[in-house]
Amino acid sequence: MTVPQLTDVHPAWLPPEAFRAIGSRQVLVLGEGALVETVREEVAAATAGHGGGQAGAGPAGCVLALSGADGLPEPARAVAAEAGPTGAEGYALARRDGVTVVVADAPAGLLYGLFHLVRLGETAFAPGDRPVERHAPATARRMLDHWDNIAVHPVMGQVERGYAGGSLFWRDGELREDLTRVRAYARLLAAAGINAVAINNVNVHATEARLLTDRLGEVAAIAAELRPYGIRAHVSVGFASPVVLGGLPTADPLDEEVRRWWAAAADRVYAAVPDFGGFVVKADSEGQPGPFAYGRSHADGAAVLAAALAPHGGVVHWRAFVYNHRQDWRDRSTDRARAACDHFAPLDGRFADNVILQVKHGPMDFQPREPVSPVIAAMPATKLAVELQVTQEYTGQQRHVCYLAPMWSELLAFRPWGEEGRAVADVAVHGGGLVAVSNAGDDPYWTGHPLAQANLYAFGRLAWDPRLDPAAILDEWADLTFPGTADELRGTLHAIMDGSWRTYERYTAPLGVGFMVRPGHHYGPDVDGYEYTPWGTYHFADRDGVGVDRTRATGTGFTGQYPRPWADVYESLERCPDELLLFFHHVPYGHVLRSGSTVIQHIYDTHFAGVEEVSAMRAHWDKLDGSGLVDPAYHARVAELLAEQQRSAEEWRDQVNTYFFRKSGVPDARGRRIH
Repeated sequence: MTVPQLTDVHPAWLPPEAFRAIGSRQVLVLGEGALVETVREEVAAATAGHGGGQAGAGPAGCVLALSGADGLPEPARAVAAEAGPTGAEGYALARRDGVTVVVADAPAGLLYGLFHLVRLGETAFAPGDRPVERHAPATARRMLDHWDNIAVHPVMGQVERGYAGGSLFWRDGELREDLTRVRAYARLLAAAGINAVAINNVNVHATEARLLTDRLGEVAAIAAELRPYGIRAHVSVGFASPVVLGGLPTADPLDEEVRRWWAAAADRVYAAVPDFGGFVVKADSEGQPGPFAYGRSHADGAAVLAAALAPHGGVVHWRAFVYNHRQDWRDRSTDRARAACDHFAPLDGRFADNVILQVKHGPMDFQPREPVSPVIAAMPATKLAVELQVTQEYTGQQRHVCYLAPMWSELLAFRPWGEEGRAVADVAVHGGGLVAVSNAGDDPYWTGHPLAQANLYAFGRLAWDPRLDPAAILDEWADLTFPGTADELRGTLHAIMDGSWRTYERYTAPLGVGFMVRPGHHYGPDVDGYEYTPWGTYHFADRDGVGVDRTRATGTGFTGQYPRPWADVYESLERCPDELLLFFHHVPYGHVLRSGSTVIQHIYDTHFAGVEEVSAMRAHWDKLDGSGLVDPAYHARVAELLAEQQRSAEEWRDQVNTYFFRKSGVPDARGRRIH
């Protein structure tokens, strides 16, 4: 294994300078195993670049060691004894007698401990002792889903909902000849705490289906690049694969021939990729085939794949994103928000032990503001993974600054059963972990917008520890990404990014009603774009009011899918949080919010305010021009995108405000121009 070196790609949060603290010292690495070799290679590269060395028999200023390794120096023995067991991915960190120590029971923990030292920089080597700290991930599975296509899709392109160029894995319908960048990507992910990647789109097309057969070698090649950094490859598969690939007349999960086909497919995969993670499945959703075609349940459908994977230790991530995408817009009794809970809650306890039900964090589709999905509270006997979206499909498509960690932190801290109950993070920790749709591609900055790198980093860190503060994560990312100038940049980055999610919310769809985007590509405003379509994403604005009645008393009954107290809070017009009012209630424009503003005036005020906030973001960034604190090309890319964000925010403001002024006839109380 060699540490990947890329000269034409931004290093993101692992520039060589970030390794100066450890690389300028004598470092001793002890232990055996593939991931320990990765640690050795990382240390060798760092010390070669910064004047340190790999200690042999001589004294070391830093020790990275497996707790069971031979020849542990005294400081490491003492730290290991005090720390006790660290688990499969955990480690202990301390400073004793002038030596900074990381010890771990297993190689993965040592790798994560190395990257912790990199985050700490010189702080890890400050004079004096540092007490023993034990670190371990809160969630066992910290996974990214790539919606990459092998063949370029005529509508969705190379990467569905991707805004950072093409696929890291494939180009022009073939596996990339040089996969060095895949290894560099794995390195970045490991440094953030990710340990699993699904490499292809959940909407499995004909070419991608063959990753189970004649293109299996491509899975093995990608897995080989991920493996040195402790990341297991997963593959999205089509439920109808026995028909599409195997020529069987049926994909009925209770058919014995179908069961044998899946078992043989799993055997082939594990023969090629012994540490393969498992399958991801989107079934009976947006046209993808599933068990409903055979009168079977989703538990039945998942079971046949689970049985095939179980002998190998693999898992099935079965997505709960199931709803009627051919809804009659005239029918107000059908509610897309209800669908996942209606379909899956009755199946609680019926899924196999190695099935993880992957649930989007909200009941709709990754909107800037949604309530937490009631499925998360409805299935205590099922392993649930909470799914987030790092790619900014509905949050500016990596053309807008929208730092998502505050949103994720808020929803992970939400307590569906009330203040004394468990949080969403607890469900993930004790279930199937956290999963997110990646925002990375072959763009030179990895994520399209350079500042969107912070979202990818933040997901990994929150998956490792959901209690981390988003502002502190941003500091970590800044310290790593801009070594040497982070102190001067920190204030600017916080001014631009800390409130950017709420800024985006202000100038887009109001009060939780969602969507209002251009159909298809989902960029930019179109208030009625989805209003008369079969997708179930409506706002029901008329001359008198706006919003969706999801109450038990007069609406779709969606509020009843929540446990108390939230079922009652959301049902109540008086108690419902302002930011979700239009998600749960249809109200007159003159309805007075808890803030004291009317709904219509709130719409006007927030849209004007959102644009002003974007202007302030641009002004902050412009002050860095020529300062030497940021690479000129990096600065220019961000400046260009901030200009587009301002243009788009103004368009959102003008279209949304004009729409509601024409609907309601109520003028802006402040007399501002509305068209």
